[in-house]
Amino acid sequence: MDDDALVTRARAGDLEAYDLLVARHTASAYRTAVLLGAGSDSEDVTQEAFVKAYRKLSRYRGESSFRSWLLAIVANETRNLHRSRGRRDGLVLRAAAANPTSEIAEDGAVSAVLAGERRTALVEALRQLPVRDREVIVCRFFLDLSEEETVAALGWPRGTVKSRTSRALTKLRGLLDREEVRYG
Repeated sequence: MDDDALVTRARAGDLEAYDLLVARHTASAYRTAVLLGAGSDSEDVTQEAFVKAYRKLSRYRGESSFRSWLLAIVANETRNLHRSRGRRDGLVLRAAAANPTSEIAEDGAVSAVLAGERRTALVEALRQLPVRDREVIVCRFFLDLSEEETVAALGWPRGTVKSRTSRALTKLRGLLDREEVRYG
C-alpha cells in the first residue's frame, strides 16, 4: 500500500496505518536527524517528528511526498534542538562515517585506509561549511533527495536550493582541495 493510502487511513483513525508509515520512514527520518546534527538526540528528534506529523496529518496536502513532508518536520525539530541548546553551528555529520565499508574496494587494507581518509576529510570539510550549506548538501547528496524534495524539506524556494547547492559544492571543493594539498 502506498503512503497516500496509508495517510488517508491514518486520518480516519487507523493507527495500524500510521504504524506502517512510521515503520517505513523511521530509518530515513533518523538518518536525517543524525546528518543534520541531532547527534545523541536523534532518536528523540525522530520520535517527536512522528508525533507532530500524526497530530498535523490534517495539514498534509499531498503536494509533496509524505516522506518529504516528514523530513521537513525532522529538519525543523533538529533546528529547534539546536536553538534550544544554543549550538546551531555545531552540526555533526557522523553518519557519513557510519558505513565504513561502503566505499572500500576489494584490494585490501590500502584501499580501506584510503577510503577512510577520504571519508574523514569529507566529514571535516562538511563541518567547516556554514549551517545552511551543510543542510542543502546533506539533503541533496547524503539523503539523496531530489531538488523538489529538498525544497519541501528545507522550506526554501527552488532558486535558493539551486544557488545554495552550487555555492556549497564550490566551498566544499575548495576545502577538500586545501586538505589534499596539506596532506598530499
